[in-house]
Amino acid sequence: MRRTNTFVIAPDLDDEECLRRLLDASASFWNELTYERRQRLFAGDPVWEGSDCGDRYKSRLGAATVQTVRRVNDEAWRSFFERRKEHSTSPPGYWGNQDDGRDLRVYLRNDTYTIEWGSRSRIDLLIGQKLKEEFGLGYRERLRLPVRGVPRWNGTRGRLVISYDEVAKQYRAYQSVAVNQSALETSLGETEAAVDIGANNLVACSTSGGSQYLFEGRPLFDQYRAITEHIAALAGKLPEGRRSSRRIKRLYRKRTRQRNHAQDALVRTLVKRLHAEGVATVFVGDLTDIVTDHWCVKVNQKTHSFWAHRRFTDRLSCVSEEYGIDVREVSEAWTSQRCPRCGVRENTVRDGDSFYCQRCQFRGHADLVGARNILAEHASGAVRPMARPVRFQWDNHQWRSTTDAPAETPTNSARTCELPLE
Repeated sequence: MRRTNTFVIAPDLDDEECLRRLLDASASFWNELTYERRQRLFAGDPVWEGSDCGDRYKSRLGAATVQTVRRVNDEAWRSFFERRKEHSTSPPGYWGNQDDGRDLRVYLRNDTYTIEWGSRSRIDLLIGQKLKEEFGLGYRERLRLPVRGVPRWNGTRGRLVISYDEVAKQYRAYQSVAVNQSALETSLGETEAAVDIGANNLVACSTSGGSQYLFEGRPLFDQYRAITEHIAALAGKLPEGRRSSRRIKRLYRKRTRQRNHAQDALVRTLVKRLHAEGVATVFVGDLTDIVTDHWCVKVNQKTHSFWAHRRFTDRLSCVSEEYGIDVREVSEAWTSQRCPRCGVRENTVRDGDSFYCQRCQFRGHADLVGARNILAEHASGAVRPMARPVRFQWDNHQWRSTTDAPAETPTNSARTCELPLE
């Protein structure tokens, strides 16, 4: 299993200049290699013909790093050709330019760096001989830089990526680690669960054991929309010809980080609950060809920007793997319009969170109905009657349950999928 350790590199002034030169050379090499391959693609020539542009960068990057950057570029082009078979897509692009600013980044092979963790953590990087001579390093010396952070994952180290964050003015490093499967959790049972992903309610989840979980998303979206409006107001004040500013970039970053932080915390909170219940399989709705444009700008912003469905699904799969839970994507079509009691779809009405069946008079929460229908359709065993859901609200730090741990044991009448209209 692959995981990533993230930490910050904090060089002094002299070492920072050397590091920046290393990253700039890597970006230049990437751009030159990409330019050659794009020109060959547009001319109809083989893209994979050998190029000698890497030879000019070995003196600064080192032969191993040139090989690694070229390999990453190869992976990007292979991915492009695979995607092009399915739908139209653009070829790999450039990492900026010298006038407007490059995206400074370098890829290092696992044997070209070492990290010492402790009270004074350090990272040693292999660099080219020309840079060593310019900055007074010996023939066998490496560039040594202090780092901040602690490794979350232990295992066989893989490729290291170092990039410069222009907004935060920081050098960040991302270390790939192969984690031993024996160090992970295993499923405690054979219960199954289904997840319905939304925007007003980020997640509605039902388990075959009868538990239900509902994560409220409206306050989080209100924060997201408020920052978006602030960005729009600042963009309107920019001088003619300018498209952005450092303040706007920081707001974009803040907006994305707030959403991602809440989403990541949600996934871990949910998966821990499911693991404690003995859930072995989670069915999650696949929204391919379901999400469409809407006449309302606010709705479009929710579904296409704030929602981040693919990121959530990938994160759910990643965290579930740590707990031995299998995640399967299944169709979500019509699940929120079908009555879980009588099965009809034509005589049902959905109004926001409310679901009503005109045929059997069933009333419930629309997102929980969707999760219940996904579970009933794909579960391999029996599904128990649903209890009232445990509701969670985001307080900007963690998801807090507002209905957890009832004082008395719920009666049989309470263990029902029906919920009062809100």
